[in-house]
Order: sequence, then structure tokens, then C-alpha cells
Amino acid sequence: MDAILNSLSYFLWVAVALGILVTIHELGHFLAARLFKMRVDAFSIGFPPNIVDKQVGATRYRLGAVPLGGYVKIAGMVDESLDAEGLESEPAPDEFRAKPVWQRMVVISAGVVFNLILASLLYAALAFAYGVSYTPLENIRLEVTDGSIASDLGLETGDRIVAVNGERVERFEEVFTPGALSADPFRLTVERGGEEVELDGPDDLLTRFSRRQREVEEAGEPVSLGGIFGADIQLPTVLAGTAPGSAAAQAGLQAGDRILAVDGEPVDSWGRLTDRILASDGRPLAVRWARPDSLEEGGAEAAGGARVVQHRGAATVYEATVAPRRSGDRYVLGIQQDITALGQRVDRVGAGTALASGVERTASITGATFAFIGKLVTGRESVRENVGGPLIIAKQSKEAADRGLRSFWEFVAYLSIALAVFNVLPIPALDGGHLVFLAYEAVARREPSLKVRMVVQQVGVALILALMVFVIFNDAVRWFG
Repeated sequence: MDAILNSLSYFLWVAVALGILVTIHELGHFLAARLFKMRVDAFSIGFPPNIVDKQVGATRYRLGAVPLGGYVKIAGMVDESLDAEGLESEPAPDEFRAKPVWQRMVVISAGVVFNLILASLLYAALAFAYGVSYTPLENIRLEVTDGSIASDLGLETGDRIVAVNGERVERFEEVFTPGALSADPFRLTVERGGEEVELDGPDDLLTRFSRRQREVEEAGEPVSLGGIFGADIQLPTVLAGTAPGSAAAQAGLQAGDRILAVDGEPVDSWGRLTDRILASDGRPLAVRWARPDSLEEGGAEAAGGARVVQHRGAATVYEATVAPRRSGDRYVLGIQQDITALGQRVDRVGAGTALASGVERTASITGATFAFIGKLVTGRESVRENVGGPLIIAKQSKEAADRGLRSFWEFVAYLSIALAVFNVLPIPALDGGHLVFLAYEAVARREPSLKVRMVVQQVGVALILALMVFVIFNDAVRWFG
């Protein structure tokens, strides 16, 4: 039963995501067609069996039970239905063919435009609701894992990023954006030992990201940028608090303390600290920490037997023996890291600034997506390892929903951009293919013959079906191994 419910949850979230995106896309075509007084014979969301099938005026409205697509059938247009009935005669005034080329281009482009507008509005709403969070790069140094993508790129522990692709950046969130990663090549400038060093990434950087992400998922590890890229932020060893009754709490550690050393060996980052704790196998550890004098309450030495080691400036240094306790398959002290120690900030923004942020983010991701497709076409990135279909979308939709509504709506916005970019590609049967025909007509001052259009549409439909078979098979291999 649990397996069935889990499977249904995948279907639910992908249905919500794709249902929204397809509806918005087809609504764009529909409203543009009606704006120019074109007759719309059908407006359908989803595939049969139909839940709703109702004729209203000249249009039949359908809602299918399978939310994996949709269509708007505009009178007088050769579309993916391949219905050519009546297209050899003179068009009626309310048919697609009877309208000027520029109006037909607007109608064809409207679905893509509506998807981009949706993405912009979603990103804007998220910025307005949650604010814009960021971490100053000047506060961040990296901790690099040997043999990782970051290590192969040339990054070293202690590096501080100062520029991305030749542009100075001030926020960590500006480093690993889709736009930055799709640059050719991806280039980081880091401050190392008082000097600046430039590092170029490999051509197949995104393929390596995809491959490493699958390895992390298959190992059952949490998926994070640090885990995939192999460069974690050197988080200061400052505590946000301790778990009640934990070994750390009983030793006298408290919020605001900075751990300095374990068993006499300095720890300069949270990663090094956790490595020492995990490697203890429960053996008691000599933990040394500093507490700002402003946090002193006079009772630290009595709590847990911690002893004062020295007074250092405006802080007191303590030491205590702490025995890690087993939690699942590892040992922990019961300490919580203070992520605000990096100076993370959240700027609340007004509606205008949020909208500008949403548009800018959408434009950046759109450009990055086109650049990535260029790398796929030229073979610099792997199609098999980077292209996902409905199964991967379902998986990612559920994972995003599990992380919370904010994450889910960010995923929907990103998916809306991906749908827009895919549809505008110059492939017959897609919006981009129709635009190619219209561009030809605008230049040649005549339509391509009906026979040519029908043959090309048939080829386009066959290509799309073949692509769907490929991505579904590829999804199954990637998901189930």
C-alpha cells in the first residue's frame, strides 16, 4: 500500500506541474487567436479519457484525464493533428490562413511568451514573499574534496571566489547559476595566497554534474551543491545551539561558542569538525572552544566540568572531554551549526523590485538553456546523461514538493522556461517549426505548398514521437538502473 501511495504522489505532483504549464501555454495561443478574431475549433488540456467535453459557441472545450499535453485547434491551420480537410480551398475570413503573417506569428509565439511570463511572475512572487537571500562572497572560503569536480577544475581548500566568467561578483548565489555554468568555458577567478588565479572548467561540466548527482542519489546521500561539486563552504565552527540532553549540552557548550580544536588538532571549518566526530567511533574527545565574554554567565565551568584554558582578547577558552553518542549509523555530539555566521542576509523587496528580479532571472535561465542546447547539439555535453522526460520530471516534481512549496514553485518556474525553449526550437510540429514556415512566407510572399507542409509536419510528429520514446527509455534506465 505504501508503494502505491508513493507512486501516486509522483503522479500527483507532475500532474499539477505539467497541468499548470500546459494550460498557460495553450491559453496563450487561444487568447491570441481570439484577439485577432480567428475561429478556434477546440481547446483541450490533457489527453483522453475526457473529464469535460463541452461545446461553447464555436469552440469545443475538453479536459483530459492524462495531464501530459494539450492543444488548441485553430481553423485553417496545419497542426500536429495533420488534418488537411478544407485547406486547399480559399480560407474563410475567420481562419488562420486568412490573417496577415505578423498576426499568425503572434499567435504561434503566444504560448512560449505566456510560459516565460508565468516563470517571471512566479520568481517575482517568491522574491516578494520570501525576500532575496544572499551570502557575501568575501565571507566564504572553500573546502575542496580530493578527486571531485571542483578538484579537477583546479580549486583548492582555502580558495575564495572573486569572479565568474570574467565578471566580479559579490554574492555566493551568483556563482553557480545556470547562466554561469553554461558559459563556454565556465571560468572561476579565485583569491589564493594573496594572488588571483583563473581556472577553466571542462567542456562537459554539466554532464559531470549530472553523473555525480546520480551517484550521490544512488548512495542515499543528501543531494547538495557541495556533495555534487565537491567544494563545500568553509562554515565557521560557531554553534547555533545544542540538542537538549546531548553530550555537548552536558559538557557546557552553548549557542555562540566557536569550537577551536578536537584532541589538540585545530578545526577551521564545520566539515573538518564533523569529520573528526564521525571518525571517533564513540571515543571521548577533548573539545576546546571559545566563548565571547558577552555570552558569559559565570556557570560554564561548573556545567559538565568544562575548565577554563585561557582568556583570549574578549573571549574565554574552555576545554572538556565529550563522548559522542550513537545516532543511527554514526556518532554525534548534538551540536547545531550557525549558518548566520557567514553573514547571510535577506533583503525584503517591493513589488517593482521583485518583478524586475523575476524577469532578470527568467532571462538568465532562458539564455543558459539555449547555450546548453548548443552544447548538446555540438556533442560537448551528453544527451543521454542530461536530457530528461516525464519520469524524471515526475521524480523532480515530487522531490521539490517534499522540500516545501517554495522549492516546488521554483521548479515549476524553471520547467515553464524549459517548455518555452523546447517549443520554440525549429522542429516541425512545434511552435518553432510553424514560425519557420511563416518566416519563409514573409520573405517569399507565398505559402509553401500544402503537400510540403503536410510531409514536413508528418516528419516532425515522427521525430517528436521518437524523442519521447528515447527520453522515456532513458528516464527508466537512469531511475531504475
